[in-house]
Amino acid sequence: MTKAKNTQQSKTFKLVGLAILTAIIVVLQVITTYFPTKPFAITLALIPIVIGAALFGKGAGAYLGAVFSVVVIIMCVIGADAGGAMVWNANPFMCVVLCMLKGSLAGFVAGLVYNALSKKNQILGAVAAAFCAPIVNTGIFIIGLLLFFRETLQAWAGDTDILFFAVIGLTGINFLVELGVNMVLAPVIVRIINAIRKSSK
Repeated sequence: MTKAKNTQQSKTFKLVGLAILTAIIVVLQVITTYFPTKPFAITLALIPIVIGAALFGKGAGAYLGAVFSVVVIIMCVIGADAGGAMVWNANPFMCVVLCMLKGSLAGFVAGLVYNALSKKNQILGAVAAAFCAPIVNTGIFIIGLLLFFRETLQAWAGDTDILFFAVIGLTGINFLVELGVNMVLAPVIVRIINAIRKSSK
């Protein structure tokens, strides 16, 4: 009876935690979409994704990444994300595939990395997960642009090499900000994880 009760409490804790993180991701992504970081919106929603992946595993990370992706797609469709809207107009199907893939994999990999490294050192696990999430998110996005939106990318780049333009011109500043924020907040992520785990016991 006690075991069943503990299992139910664990499930409830996970559901409540994911619900709260889902709301935070939606709010963060909508707000940051309107930051003056054009053509593409900056992503701060990776932080709650990493927290969720660390707390609840890679599956939860993939789910939270998918939530983030859905918000990004909506912002593209309504034109709030200027660069995303151009990608959407060029190829809506591939825009959806690319957005869903990059967000979900960023959360999944963050959970995978944290689980592997936190057993040896929790801070190392959190830092590595926070480091990997923006790399996966931005890396898949760049690869997708080069593979499926080459003509659009070439039009944007003009005479500039498209690989250089995609890495430096389009995503460089955003990526560095996202990576920097994640690295700075990695110790905070560890404290949040420990506090939540302690309160759940």
